Amino acid sequence: MPHRRRDIVDITGLRPSRERAGLRGRPWIAVRWDCCSAYSRVYRNQAGTAYEGRCPRCMRAIRVRVGPGGTNHRFFIAQ
Repeated sequence: MPHRRRDIVDITGLRPSRERAGLRGRPWIAVRWDCCSAYSRVYRNQAGTAYEGRCPRCMRAIRVRVGPGGTNHRFFIAQ
């Protein structure tokens, strides 16, 4: 069987999506949106005071405050 050559394409300025979006290490929670039966990540805001996001289908907003004591849970349901 002959050796198959793999082509590698290097696109200058294109980085992996997490680095490009500045999301490396940025805290997030997973949310199941009951309104549209969808899932998404909701990221902590710049001030670090809350997780803020929107349903990926109907754009319904959610805001989950960060407070003392908090929780270790990473998955939530928006009803």
